[in-house]
Amino acid sequence: MSDPQSTDTEQATASMADPEEPVAGQPKKKGLAGRIVFLIITALCFAYLYYRLNGAAMREGLGLVEYMSQVFANVAWLPWLGLMMAYSLFYFLIDTLVVTKALNWFIAPIKYKDILPIRASAYIISIFNEQIGKGAMAYYLNRRDKIPGWEVGSVMLFIMFCEIFYLLIWASVGFIFAGADLPDAFSLLPAISGGAAIFFIVWYLYFNGTLLTNNSFRERRILLAFRKANIKHYVMFFLLRSPALLAAIVVYTTALNLFGVEASFLTLLPYLPVIFFAAAVPTPMRAAAITFWVILFPENEGQMAAFGFVQHNFFILFNAVIGLVFWRRAQRELFE
Repeated sequence: MSDPQSTDTEQATASMADPEEPVAGQPKKKGLAGRIVFLIITALCFAYLYYRLNGAAMREGLGLVEYMSQVFANVAWLPWLGLMMAYSLFYFLIDTLVVTKALNWFIAPIKYKDILPIRASAYIISIFNEQIGKGAMAYYLNRRDKIPGWEVGSVMLFIMFCEIFYLLIWASVGFIFAGADLPDAFSLLPAISGGAAIFFIVWYLYFNGTLLTNNSFRERRILLAFRKANIKHYVMFFLLRSPALLAAIVVYTTALNLFGVEASFLTLLPYLPVIFFAAAVPTPMRAAAITFWVILFPENEGQMAAFGFVQHNFFILFNAVIGLVFWRRAQRELFE
């Protein structure tokens, strides 16, 4: 970016800050600690993947490169490509609808077609980090529609909060239908879901003023969306977002079969939300998500490593291509 645009970005980011909140005393140390943690996670993921893949290659009497070359050669690439392109476009439309509705609920009426270039352009930045992409949307709306950045930031926080619970709900549904066939680690899911339900009830009652009525934390500007939200908004978010996950279950199950791995819709229903949680961890090439695929399908190490790598990274890169389609319009709206 040029210097004037960088300055605008800093101003928009500053407008998202809550003047009632104290300035963090050690942001650099916290940021460095976070990067170190994610680097350690990344190193552990790649070490685990190498161990599993090299072991699988040795059992076949092959070198690792030859083994993985055979895995990639056996994939039905053209049907997979068409499937993923269609899914990516569908996800983009659903994702934009969710963002549009959330902005309309809590800030101002904005048309769906006017959010399309914002959401699409943010996908370009999301190559590096999804949450930074959401921050870019706040900057975009601040520049184009003069909406205070902290208001958009509050909506983005609401969306991220709801995404956690929506994935947890679908994972719980999958556990109900396929719990007996899941790995032992999934036995913790009922306890996690129960704890999350209690947390949500306390959270909701706090922000509607029922609990701790004299506490002022809820009045912070960045929490505006949570103060305005009622049960209807949470339910509507779940209903609007769910078609994307249900489509993903169909797409990922079909894609696994194209990679030579047998899977059913019921198998993927509890697995996929967990995989998406892992994909949200900012590791290079979505290493955490790839590792989870190998863990969950231990008998198909090579296919699952290849599948996880191309599936998640193609999705991110194709979304960025969608962003490029809208890039000129976004540039016009921001800088002309």
